Amino acid sequence: MKYVFHPTALSEYGEAVNFYAERRVELAQAFINAIEDTIFRIIQSPNRWAIVEENIRRCLTRNFPYGILYTIEEDYILILAVMHCSREPGYWKERVQEKPSGEETEL
Repeated sequence: MKYVFHPTALSEYGEAVNFYAERRVELAQAFINAIEDTIFRIIQSPNRWAIVEENIRRCLTRNFPYGILYTIEEDYILILAVMHCSREPGYWKERVQEKPSGEETEL
């Protein structure tokens, strides 16, 4: 199955990578690997992860305090947020109405 990042979720992801890279490049790479692993787990079993609101699900990363919020669309996964778990809940809700125009990615 393919996946698409909401543009704001992609920006969040980049900001988090930069945050870790400023500390240590190896830490940034470990974070990237954790996000890719989480996306892979979502793609393998999209319905497995907890529903947090209506049709929005969350899968937590391993080793980092982040979760990926997503919806299951007809033929792809839409990643709404790469959320630090201490952020204000629901800050991403307005993204649900917006459909991204970005390219789909396959893992």
